[in-house]
Amino acid sequence: MESVFDIIAEPNRRAILSLLVGSQQSVGEIERKLGMPQPAVSKHLRVLREAGFVESIVDAQRRLYRLKPEPFQEFDEWLAQFRRFWSAHVDALERHLDRMEEDGSARTKSKSKRKARGPNRELDKGETK
Repeated sequence: MESVFDIIAEPNRRAILSLLVGSQQSVGEIERKLGMPQPAVSKHLRVLREAGFVESIVDAQRRLYRLKPEPFQEFDEWLAQFRRFWSAHVDALERHLDRMEEDGSARTKSKSKRKARGPNRELDKGETK
């Protein structure tokens, strides 16, 4: 049996999971949206179903697939231990970007002042050429 990481590392499976976040989908809908052949979609759905990521329900003549939250909750709990690490880095990046934005608006203001001091400007009272 593949590990959770092996399962979600496969790009087509991630694409299928991303589609199913929005709503349940049939094999045909997934096939059309991802441009994948039906046998490939069915193969990936089987792997996802066996791993517990998706479940299927029968709706008249078609089978609809939807996400099951449990494996994602387990994965989220495992990731929680790493959130402190990247959270501090994301916070630092946010502070850095805020400083850059503040510096950028200060530069923009000084540039606009310089533009107003071009050769065709009117002289302020008390100024000489």
